[in-house]
Amino acid sequence: MALEHAILVSLTERAGSGYELARRFDRSIGFFWGATHQQIYRVLKRMTEAGWLSNELVAQDGRPDKKVYRVSADGHAELRRWLGEPNEPAILRDELAVKVRGASLGDAAVVLAEVRRHRDRHAERLDVYREIEKRDFPDPRGLSGQDLHQYLVLRGGVRAEQSFVEWCDEVAEALERDGR
Repeated sequence: MALEHAILVSLTERAGSGYELARRFDRSIGFFWGATHQQIYRVLKRMTEAGWLSNELVAQDGRPDKKVYRVSADGHAELRRWLGEPNEPAILRDELAVKVRGASLGDAAVVLAEVRRHRDRHAERLDVYREIEKRDFPDPRGLSGQDLHQYLVLRGGVRAEQSFVEWCDEVAEALERDGR
């Protein structure tokens, strides 16, 4: 997947300026597809040149005009094409897993500290996801369409973070036993 497709999904959900889109990435989309603000602005320009987006200048009081981007007919066609295209399941590439595997080749206590640090970060992200879930989806049984799809992605994030926390706990316990 390219950043272009994440942007098409976001702008199909709601038109917005580059700044607004970058904020959406910071608050939601960026949890599973990261991009810097500079990358987003470069890709918006490229997508506009390709005809996937149109933009309109909107006047603002006391501030420069802003460009509000919308997905064009060509952009919708590209999004439909991409949605219908098969993709390979993600392959986990995790530097921490390689460090755990090599723990006996160095200082296992340092690796254990790194496992605990990762566990704490995953637990923090899990808390954020659960707060979003509680705030935005208090009764998920009645969801459909776009709301359901957003909820399902969030649930994937919750489950992934739960899994990482549990795995880090398992690794930490095993390394502690091994180090005694």
